[in-house]
Amino acid sequence: MSVSWAGVADAVGVGCMLAGAAMCLLAGIGLLRLPDVLTRMHAATKPQSFGLLLVLLGAGLWLRSVVDFGTLALVALFQLITTPVAAHLVGRAAYRTGQVDRTGVVVDELGEALREKRRSAG
Repeated sequence: MSVSWAGVADAVGVGCMLAGAAMCLLAGIGLLRLPDVLTRMHAATKPQSFGLLLVLLGAGLWLRSVVDFGTLALVALFQLITTPVAAHLVGRAAYRTGQVDRTGVVVDELGEALREKRRSAG
């Protein structure tokens, strides 16, 4: 009995896709269950991005084509570029509209920067 490269790639691909789907599911549950904006923002970015990367890796291992793998790599790259920017904008908007519970914030660099900006403008 010999084990072929294609069989191993298929098995690893299935494992990556299942693990990635589980991570995306946990991210969705976290969005529904977590109590405030900052923790929901964390759930929306980190496990979701990692889950998508695992799904893309699994798809790449299944497809095994250079063109398909290049396309999947571009999807992963754009995901990794846009997710932190979106999270940053959501966090700033939540902070400015008073949706952030500041009692749990240890270091408030944005508050200090906004106060400094108000002092220098006025």
